[in-house]
Amino acid sequence: MKEYSGLQIIRHALAGNLGWRRAWRDPGVKREYDVVIIGGGGHGLATAYYLAKNHGIKRIAVLEKGYLGGGNVGRNTTIVRSNYMIDGNTQFYDWSMQLWEGLSQELNYNVMFSQRGQITLANTPDQVDSFARRLNIMKLNGIDCELWSRDQVRKAVPYLDYSDSARFPVHGAMYQGKAGTARHDAVAWGYARAADRLGVDLIQNCEVLGFLYEGGRVSGVNTSRGEIRAGRIGISVAGSSGLVAAMAGLKLPIESHVLQAFVTEPVKPLVDQVIACAHPHFYISQSDKGGLVIGGDLDGYNSYAQRGNFPVVAEVAQLACSLMPCISRLRLLRHWGGIMDMSMDGSPIISTTPISGLYLNAGWCYGGFKATPAAGWTFAHTIATGRPHELNEKFSLGRFRTGAMLNESGAGPNPNAH
Repeated sequence: MKEYSGLQIIRHALAGNLGWRRAWRDPGVKREYDVVIIGGGGHGLATAYYLAKNHGIKRIAVLEKGYLGGGNVGRNTTIVRSNYMIDGNTQFYDWSMQLWEGLSQELNYNVMFSQRGQITLANTPDQVDSFARRLNIMKLNGIDCELWSRDQVRKAVPYLDYSDSARFPVHGAMYQGKAGTARHDAVAWGYARAADRLGVDLIQNCEVLGFLYEGGRVSGVNTSRGEIRAGRIGISVAGSSGLVAAMAGLKLPIESHVLQAFVTEPVKPLVDQVIACAHPHFYISQSDKGGLVIGGDLDGYNSYAQRGNFPVVAEVAQLACSLMPCISRLRLLRHWGGIMDMSMDGSPIISTTPISGLYLNAGWCYGGFKATPAAGWTFAHTIATGRPHELNEKFSLGRFRTGAMLNESGAGPNPNAH
């Protein structure tokens, strides 16, 4: 793949990019592959990349019904953290953080990972105690973390409301210095280009319509572009997991909900870290363009639509103004919605299924983007070997039958929040 100098980039821009080469191929559809991944988002692309790189599988196709990165990977607030406390989640997200730290070099693509730190506010004395317990578990697992006093929080972020009449008084905070943000589009593009260079076929505008079977095992998929055969098929479609799994006769223990996010008009640098609240559920960071990126809780109804409703807009705006009165006069430029596949215990599913040859990556709740590298790594291992990696062995689909739940009471109103 040809690389361009800065001067060449300027020349291409002035010429209308007429000579610009594609970042990845637009291949024709082959009728047979070793592995088919359904879903061209961050997790699907990462899985294909690690299947090719770590396991040497050559014939891989990623099938995307729209365009690569058009789903949740491009519809989130880009937060990356690893402050989890339940055994299984703790190790998994710590490994994901380690992969994030070397991801730009790994992919030879700048994913703009900024370890600016995350401050999760404690708005009650009970939350301070809860954070202390969580941080002790994190420290036992070698994960960086600090418990901040009210004065430490005020020194770091003086623009919050610390008055006696504050709607959400600040009693302290949980701080993770390695947390931060990454550019969501760049993550998708980086994995796509890297997978393409390893020979993965990235097939866009190819919707899966059903599954093919032979001898009691899955043998391929029926798509809008014809039948495609494969001995191993992975489902990685985020909020559409229930719909795609239903085509194979699987009923998943998940619900799909809309999660809205918002961005304000740009302002001068203000929010250096990611700031979050557990109760109420709220988070804010500042993009490289200067806009404040904010979000809150789910819309309170099941939906497959990538749009939200006004009550959540009003609630998030009220929370923002209550916590940071200085931004009350900013205008919201736009908002968007992503479809969250919410599992019943708040933890993900990376697993084999009762159907031989069919594998599932779903149930990410609020944690999908930050898990992208580790989810791809472990899902690739599961597909390649037919058994889970030690990091995802507790994320089995069968746990909902046996009752071995991973109830992650995370920093938010629902398990595994943001």
